[in-house]
Amino acid sequence: MELTNQQTLPVSQAQAWEALNDISLLQQAIPGCESITPAGDNLYEVLITAAIGPVKAKFKGKLQLEDLQPPNSYTLRFEGQGGAAGHGKGNAQVRLESVGPRQTLLHYTAHATVGGKIAQIGSRLVDMAAQKMANEFFETFNTRLQERYAVAAEPEAAPAAPAAPQGLVGRLLAWIKRLFGG
Repeated sequence: MELTNQQTLPVSQAQAWEALNDISLLQQAIPGCESITPAGDNLYEVLITAAIGPVKAKFKGKLQLEDLQPPNSYTLRFEGQGGAAGHGKGNAQVRLESVGPRQTLLHYTAHATVGGKIAQIGSRLVDMAAQKMANEFFETFNTRLQERYAVAAEPEAAPAAPAAPQGLVGRLLAWIKRLFGG
């Protein structure tokens, strides 16, 4: 599975970097995250409950931050075991790009493989679950950024690039479009 996208964050690049390295903020934003515990230099143990299609399980795993280039980029390596549900591992490249004093573009590309019952579900459901988790993460993450840095929601000028659909209706329409190959 590969997931590539970008998100506009309503804060400066330095603030975005700080938030992406704040364990408590990440725990609040990651869907189903029960804990993130430091286990060494840039190494964390995580416990996440996730539902992928009909399979719901607790995944215990590790996150390792590598190739740190503050405040611009890093690579995130992850692996997790969900007991009978299966396992997964992969990596994600995260890059921040300042596009204004209070606006940062976060680019990410994630590669993952899964095994066990999760792999038997089929790649379409796994991909949809991953996209749903990413959307939920960024929705919560942006809300937390706005709260932390007292950012007021401002109407945007015409975007330079097409924005991802926002809100329930937009996500539903995007899902239907993907479902029917549009």
